[in-house]
Amino acid sequence: MKNVLIEQLQTVMPQSMQIPQEIKLLYQYLEDNRLYIDRNGCRYGLLYPEEALKASWTETGRDGGTRITFYPGGTQHLKYWFNCADTTELEQRLCVFAQTGSEDSESAFWLNDQGELKIIHMGSGSGSMLSCVLADNAVDFLRLLAIGYDEICWGEDYPYPPNESPYTDRIIQPNIPFQNWVTQTFGVNIPKTALEIVQHPADMDDEESEDEFFNWIQKWT
Repeated sequence: MKNVLIEQLQTVMPQSMQIPQEIKLLYQYLEDNRLYIDRNGCRYGLLYPEEALKASWTETGRDGGTRITFYPGGTQHLKYWFNCADTTELEQRLCVFAQTGSEDSESAFWLNDQGELKIIHMGSGSGSMLSCVLADNAVDFLRLLAIGYDEICWGEDYPYPPNESPYTDRIIQPNIPFQNWVTQTFGVNIPKTALEIVQHPADMDDEESEDEFFNWIQKWT
């Protein structure tokens, strides 16, 4: 059966990469449950029905767990984030596939120097500064999303379980259907905090970090 989300991502993936099977399963889950919106010729994947999320939204909280939008960002905006003219190498090492924050932070597939495909975060700079490896593999990335933070672009929330961070006053109800899908499909548990998955959260303006993506981008930014 045709899967528009997968087809869109395949069109922007560099030849050096392949879509992880777990992301294909995620996109099939989104298609099967009609968790998407079509706008201007592009399909955007969601983890929770958009209208239900909007209807639940109040000043103090909302339903739906983590908000994230999956779309074929590809490599077209890398020159702006890295502020460089020659993006030849970047376009073989990175592929944006999701917007992680309402202030335009993004997540991408990244090939490290050993040829391992990891999932990283690129903060917008105008809001989130988080720029590091989010997960060493796609299953851990899905586990991170299932924890239930408002958005995963705010590293200051990572030491705390959802709704317990001192930096937020909004109560986010968990996305139970997605949590169940992750645990049942992959036979894994859902961590209590993001730090169980994100090993070295780093902001783009940090002086140093043990995070390998942070250190890799120093030669570009």
